[in-house]
Amino acid sequence: MPSGDSGKRPIKILCVSDHVDPLVYSPLAAERFGDVDLVISAGDLSMKYLGFISSMLNKPVVFVFGNHNLEHMHLFRKTRLPQIGETCPVFGTDDRFGATFASDRVIRVNGLIIVGLGGSMRYNAGENQYTEFQMMMRILRLSPRLVFNRLFRGRYLDILLTHAAPRGIHDRTDRCHLGFKSFRWFMRVFRPRYLLHGHIHLYDQREPRLTRYFATDVINVYDHYLLEY
Repeated sequence: MPSGDSGKRPIKILCVSDHVDPLVYSPLAAERFGDVDLVISAGDLSMKYLGFISSMLNKPVVFVFGNHNLEHMHLFRKTRLPQIGETCPVFGTDDRFGATFASDRVIRVNGLIIVGLGGSMRYNAGENQYTEFQMMMRILRLSPRLVFNRLFRGRYLDILLTHAAPRGIHDRTDRCHLGFKSFRWFMRVFRPRYLLHGHIHLYDQREPRLTRYFATDVINVYDHYLLEY
């Protein structure tokens, strides 16, 4: 992977999604991945798994939810009112899991600007599923902040973190695993360096993990993937 400006140490990112990898969920995790600077999760993993990674590596963990493992998603909703005796914050970092929720937010961590858009295509009216129109509305709500970044930080963003894939890139033809056209529009307009997604399980080594689309490397981070920014 390109390492950025010459003379600068690349940022090493452990990306995880969809599958609990025994190489990561291991007492040896700190030995294997202790040199990473950041952990990014593209969804469909339990918060307990992310909490384990956070505690073992002691590095920032940024995540979105997918369409499974949603039992803790209610803790991170903006509109949710805190319950009596509850110790975790309503939004942002949950001290019990050591992870920062990125969906529908523009966040900065380790010098990177990350935008999160979790969830999948709507296929059975389940939680965290969206129509194409709904996903585009989510993107448009984030657009003013992205324009602000371009004006004052010189770029819109660095990483778009999603669960679903873009339409026609790594996705499948069934409704559940169909990608979003709006992600392709996002990449053409805002030109992130990377789009990191999960949702598409890789059972065949010949299936592509990385596809270039305009200025963006689209990477399927299923299981685990090490990225040097």
